[in-house]
Amino acid sequence: MNTGEAAERGNFFKRTDGVINGARTDGGAANRKPIRRNSRRKGSCEASFWRGTSRQDVQKVLMAARQYDRANKEPGKRNGPLGGIALEVLALFANLVNYKSGRLDPSLDYITDKLCRSRDAVVRALKALRDHGFLDWLRRFEPAPNEGRGPQVRQVSNAYRLSAPKRALALLGRWASRPAAPDDDEAARKDRAAMEAEHIETLDLAGLAAFKIEDSDLAEALAMMGKAIDLRESAKRTESQSTSFFYA
Repeated sequence: MNTGEAAERGNFFKRTDGVINGARTDGGAANRKPIRRNSRRKGSCEASFWRGTSRQDVQKVLMAARQYDRANKEPGKRNGPLGGIALEVLALFANLVNYKSGRLDPSLDYITDKLCRSRDAVVRALKALRDHGFLDWLRRFEPAPNEGRGPQVRQVSNAYRLSAPKRALALLGRWASRPAAPDDDEAARKDRAAMEAEHIETLDLAGLAAFKIEDSDLAEALAMMGKAIDLRESAKRTESQSTSFFYA
């Protein structure tokens, strides 16, 4: 074997090793979806994060955000520091938050579909609300058994919490301490009920139990039962499809 043949054979083995290593890496990456930094396990972090609220407090947050955006708008600019989409997101959240528990965890897909806005626009709006003190959130993950050696968890929707900074509440003046108006607006109640019903349709059985039941222990038990039912129904559908393909 001359020097040229030896060098060519060495390059061949290097290329072969590269292909094998790439296949290994790609095979693992197919099942590997990275979890965002500082994510918390779903069901273990919300109790100390969410707080019960009221219609009056939620309306104050909305009014304060609008006044803050208007008061801090720079001359010559179309929008204030929050922007119109951020105010739309805040109004949507005001209709989705559970007053008793403070639960608020719509998915990003739900928000974009409901507002008919792009994903990037909604992400920027959420960041603006958090940067200016009107919103906070916790990133969350949950167990998700996968085949292979990939991670056995997956990212889920954030847990959100509405708030209003003191500098924004100060802009409301005497309105900050005014009691809430009676909730006699039938159209507003119907809109909130319809929006809540639409949000509930996006939840699985486990999420529905957590949304409807305020008792955390009972909600957790029902959530586990819901997950078991979902897995069983999924297995039945898979088995039925396999049988149909077999007969076909």
